[in-house]
Amino acid sequence: MPVLTLDNACLAYGHVALLDHAALQVDAGERVGLIGRNGSGKSSLLKALAGLGALDDGLLWRQPGLSVAYVPQEPEFATHDTVFEAVAAGLGEVARVLAEYHEVTHKVGAGDTATMDRLEHLQAQLEANDGWTLNSRVEQAITRLALDGDARVDALSGGGKKRVALARALVAEPDLLLLDEPTNHLDVDGILWLEDLLRGYAGAIMVITHDRVFLDGVATRIVELDRGKLVSFPGRFAAYQERKEFMLNEEALANARADKMLAQEEVWIRKGVEARRTRSVGRVQRLEQLRAARAARRDQLGKVEFKVVRGDASGKLVAELEDVSKRFGDKTVVKGFSCRIQRGDKVGLIGANGTGKTTLLRMILGELQADSGQVRLGSKIEVAYFDQFRTQLDPEAPLCEIISPGSDYVEIGGSKKHVIGYLEDFLFAPQRARSPVKSLSGGERNRLLLARLFARPANVLVLDEPTNDLDIETLELLEALLQDYSGTVFLVSHDRAFLDNVVTQSIACEGGGQWKEYVGGYSDWLRQRPAAVAARFDASGGPDARPASTVGAGATAKAKPLQGRKLSFKEQRELDQLPARIAALETEQGVLHARLADPAFYLEPADKQRQAQDRLAAVDAEIDAALQRWEVLEAKA
Repeated sequence: MPVLTLDNACLAYGHVALLDHAALQVDAGERVGLIGRNGSGKSSLLKALAGLGALDDGLLWRQPGLSVAYVPQEPEFATHDTVFEAVAAGLGEVARVLAEYHEVTHKVGAGDTATMDRLEHLQAQLEANDGWTLNSRVEQAITRLALDGDARVDALSGGGKKRVALARALVAEPDLLLLDEPTNHLDVDGILWLEDLLRGYAGAIMVITHDRVFLDGVATRIVELDRGKLVSFPGRFAAYQERKEFMLNEEALANARADKMLAQEEVWIRKGVEARRTRSVGRVQRLEQLRAARAARRDQLGKVEFKVVRGDASGKLVAELEDVSKRFGDKTVVKGFSCRIQRGDKVGLIGANGTGKTTLLRMILGELQADSGQVRLGSKIEVAYFDQFRTQLDPEAPLCEIISPGSDYVEIGGSKKHVIGYLEDFLFAPQRARSPVKSLSGGERNRLLLARLFARPANVLVLDEPTNDLDIETLELLEALLQDYSGTVFLVSHDRAFLDNVVTQSIACEGGGQWKEYVGGYSDWLRQRPAAVAARFDASGGPDARPASTVGAGATAKAKPLQGRKLSFKEQRELDQLPARIAALETEQGVLHARLADPAFYLEPADKQRQAQDRLAAVDAEIDAALQRWEVLEAKA
């Protein structure tokens, strides 16, 4: 049953149509992942669905009485709000009474008896408005997100503010939850916690995110906003990638055929009247239709041209640490850590927010002195930084000045290139070269920071959360560039897929200031870490709590009760029938794949296309379930 529908929606800013007669339906209980290129209009769409922005045209229908909560990329709070006040604000009118009751309770607890009358009055108001239930809901949300209700929101980190915004949205228990980049500023354990929360959420969810692992773990359907159209892909993100590649290939072939026909017809129309023959009226009309179709076509946005100049090679040794330690007051951030970083290493730092990743990195690069131990740096080191908070970007400065201050040219690999052409490589239109930084979206600012980073020769790249706000295609291009980069890379990221695809070794925090080196990325660390560390993380709900339970121990625990038992008659019959059932499903799967590969299929009505795609997703799921059931019955037998 739909809770929200969008029909024939149009929305444009300037000459760019973000929504071009787009349609969408969100059903009760489903979890939709909304993806698309930076600047395609995802956030604008989410605001329109939340009622915070108007469409230029089209119809937006919401189920009567539908409650909607929206969490923006950069949540805003009233000045001087406490965490309790900010979270309670999600309850509407009763929020003021709850916030005042919370404040007066603290005063009474501190011995201020003059406020007792006011406390009684507030208690009466809460009883009349079911306030006790709502107060309990606020306190539960604060506890679940590990927040301090009395802390000031403006004193929190980016991750802390994001948790407050999520709590404010969840406390209202909305029917539709709209989340814009909820994983930004959260560490890996926070992301895993959010995954588990959303998978168990009863209402419908639409989430904008570029975290591929998060999408695979949460979304039941992928919706892509591409050149003004909303295209639905049932199933997980991995299934979307396969079908999207096929669709793009078919689109390129169809466009090439149309362009060839248009060129032939343009030659024909220019020949003039030959041998007193008149032109075919039908052919002239077809030419006009081809011209109109070509003019209306929106070509796919180009790809970022990533090129990084390594500069002079550093010495073979980049840094060597021997038994280094660092404390800040009573807190030990690094304790007795030793490692050796060589030229060409790609090092990922894994740890929760506040564990000291930046401190350790600064010691490796010689920017911070250790309290004890020895740090030896290599020679000819040229470091370039990517800052997740974008402090290197002056919001008032034009884009061209950020890239090449005081010059119209930037030197790349020994040759000069005009700054406007260089910005075009990063998908900035020439007319935007003089625009101020403050006019850019979050993803565009990250692209600008990458452009600035790669315009300077360096043999050591330090990337602090470079994946925030970048679209998936740009992420994959950045991955490929870093894989081929011959210099040294230090990467701090919460994107597990990005870590797995880039780094060759990881330095992970294991609690109490202890750090340890591991070969490989995030997934390799999960497999290699000591059992004691895994148990400690599992007990505290840390980064690997869910993967450990689903990949290792959970599977063993399920298998044990089956040992030594015989199959019942019904189970034996089911086991005998499973091979034939799987074979039939695989045959149907092959037929559906062949149908989707036929260009003529995309000329059929949209509802028939959707039915075939839905059936393919269902067949895929049935095959997986049948194979798992076969494995269980075989083990039991």
